Amino acid sequence: MSKQLWGGRFSSQKNQAFASFNQSLSFDFRLLSQDLEGSMAYAKALHKVGGLSESELTQILEALSELEETTSTDQTLLTAAIEEGTEDVHSFVETELVKKIGDVGKKLHTARSRNDQVATDMRMWVRQAISAICDEILELQKTLVNNAKLNQDAVLPGYTHLQRAQPVLWSHLMLCYADMLSRDYDRFKDVQRRADVLPLGSGALSGNSWNVDRDFLAKELNFSAVSTNSLDATSDRDYIVEFISAASLTMAHMSRIAEDLIIYSSSEFKFVTMGDDVATGSSLMPQKKNPDALELIRGKTGRTFGSLIQLLTVIKALPTCYNKDLQEDKEALFDTFDTLSASLQVMKSVIASLELNKDKMLDAASKGYQNATELADYLVKKGVAFRDAHHAVGRLVLTAISCECELQELPLEKLQTECEAIEADVYKSLSLDATIASKASFGGTSPVRVAEAIQNFEAKITDLSHT
Repeated sequence: MSKQLWGGRFSSQKNQAFASFNQSLSFDFRLLSQDLEGSMAYAKALHKVGGLSESELTQILEALSELEETTSTDQTLLTAAIEEGTEDVHSFVETELVKKIGDVGKKLHTARSRNDQVATDMRMWVRQAISAICDEILELQKTLVNNAKLNQDAVLPGYTHLQRAQPVLWSHLMLCYADMLSRDYDRFKDVQRRADVLPLGSGALSGNSWNVDRDFLAKELNFSAVSTNSLDATSDRDYIVEFISAASLTMAHMSRIAEDLIIYSSSEFKFVTMGDDVATGSSLMPQKKNPDALELIRGKTGRTFGSLIQLLTVIKALPTCYNKDLQEDKEALFDTFDTLSASLQVMKSVIASLELNKDKMLDAASKGYQNATELADYLVKKGVAFRDAHHAVGRLVLTAISCECELQELPLEKLQTECEAIEADVYKSLSLDATIASKASFGGTSPVRVAEAIQNFEAKITDLSHT
């Protein structure tokens, strides 16, 4: 069993079961890069206040740099440390440092606690994770917008209550998904801003007795602000809750997209076909092509929700300052990041693979009395009150159902039986093209508005990609 950083107070070894229960290196090794970077900055800050000589600082920085270089390409040291029972990533770094330079390495932890150390590591990790997620969101948006641009002629039914409602452009649907993701992008950037606060220098809970220059540390580690209360700094995990919350909303959006595409790719709809590279077959039924990529995204959404509830439950009744319960934040955070990142990449592949059955979509968009509202609007323009127009059109729908035809297929005389205001020009208003084109308000599904929206989205994505 490896030597513990805190062992002087204790006269016997830990129970082996508890040692395994207590360790976190098996998952917090993902903070190694951040721990090394934070340790280098802290060594410089200690040197500034006389805690390290110039020679000691040089030895520490060189040793940490060597460890960073070694572990970036070779996991042997980490694997061995996990097998030996090293408690956490901070213990691992200090142990390896002392192996390299002896007692000088023991000075690095002067006035620093694992409490402010891990809080710093986690904030640095979350900042980087958010940047990666935001890049992946932009990539998915690019794919959606490109799909919209290539299929501006495709029309399908829009649904409410999963019933055909009004026809919309396929491009409009793709941009709907892109809009959802825009909100997700903004939320992550908000979380990143709040994560960008340095806790290092707060000690275990009460501050740093060597009065290290925290502004210097913030500059070294690229933090835009310094925490103002040491008690809060070492125990705050709000930014992790917010990260998982933002991820949960993103996954909820992804699940909704998945649900649409699962339905549209079914034999009953046949609007789209997924690529073979993102689908699977049945072990029993040779004819099957299953949308497993989308079903997994839909399923993994619950996993992310679970991580959010888990962490909220952990922090809901903790006494102020650090408690070991907070070790449970890491696996929830790391798993959420992995799940969301993979889901975004897979969804991008699915969207890129889609083949549209435009004829099938058009046929569905042309049936089911989806132009009923246009007929009511036509009557309103003829001077009929909307509520009366609504009632008349409802009666005409019943007539069309009984005749087994669409509204535009009813003869003029039948249309006029419900409202004398209807004239021969009504058929122009009831055409599919007219129905789509009439939705020309800003944000609507008319071809002109959708073309504008595509251009605006392309410009927005370009701007964000360069920030």
